[in-house]
Amino acid sequence: MTTVAAYAAPAAKAPLERTTIERRAVREFDVLIDIKFAGICHSDIHQAREGWGEAIFPMVPGHEIAGIVSEVGPGVTKYAVGDRVGVGCMVDSCRECDNCKAGLEQYCTGGGMTGTYNAVGKDGEPTYGGYAEKIVVDENYVVRIPEGLSLDVAAPLLCAGITTYSPLKHWNAGPGKKVAIVGMGGLGHMGVKIAHALGAEVTVLSQSLRKKDDGLKLGADHYYATSDETTFKELAGTFDLILSTVSAPLNLDAYLSLLKTDGAFVNVGAPEEPVALNLFSVIGGRKTLAGSGIGGIQETQEMLDFCAEHGFGAEIELIRADEINEAYERVLASDVRYRFVIDTATI
Repeated sequence: MTTVAAYAAPAAKAPLERTTIERRAVREFDVLIDIKFAGICHSDIHQAREGWGEAIFPMVPGHEIAGIVSEVGPGVTKYAVGDRVGVGCMVDSCRECDNCKAGLEQYCTGGGMTGTYNAVGKDGEPTYGGYAEKIVVDENYVVRIPEGLSLDVAAPLLCAGITTYSPLKHWNAGPGKKVAIVGMGGLGHMGVKIAHALGAEVTVLSQSLRKKDDGLKLGADHYYATSDETTFKELAGTFDLILSTVSAPLNLDAYLSLLKTDGAFVNVGAPEEPVALNLFSVIGGRKTLAGSGIGGIQETQEMLDFCAEHGFGAEIELIRADEINEAYERVLASDVRYRFVIDTATI
């Protein structure tokens, strides 16, 4: 066991505070990672405040982890000391179900994936995330960060990047397709970059035009304010794919009206409250209302390589660990452009 410094929420809705946690000894197929940077995801706030249901405390959030391998187990073949690596939203799964075998570990049906934090591992111990100095992870749930990506801007790709890349690829965003991204936050700004790099015609649908210049700079072709009542009339029947990245409940019927026949509205943001739907909104036009959760390990590696090839990471604001609680409040106020990343040297 190794004792490391970390920032943890001692109880639901409590401010995060500096503490120490125990990391397991390196097993045969484990890698020990010195965490250099950890992104702050809105999911961290939902879970630390029990917005998605009962949680495990004390909680060390963080599933956007970038660092350097400092030790490997005797059976490790994929990584060596000194490698630049990342860890995303899961650290294990059953490995035996059809989904795991197909590289869809995020949809594991053999007990579900083991979350990087707020979960219980196969050893019966709670998992602790990336707001810490070090983490121990099985090599099969670690990805390589390409040399073309600096670790700080790569960290948010481990959730925000893959969460948008996976559905954009699955629903064939690319040349000739009109794609709308709802929201220009931590997820949304990555959705814009990735959809643009895939060759799609990209529109941002945001509450206001406050971030329009940023959206256009990051690759959007068009930018509309959803608070403007003319937007939904003007864009009716326009899009092949709409990717909603917001965690607030939306008027789904209004957004579904923006789809072409056979279009898809895909949710990657997860509101804490249920949302209502008139089924005629999907029946008319044979439309799809769907959801998507992160991506498998192989697809996460593919996403990192794609981002490196196209020369971009996340847009970040680097913070000290003692600024985490302030950062949470700023995320809730949409006051970040576009992802807070913790410099873990400050823990």
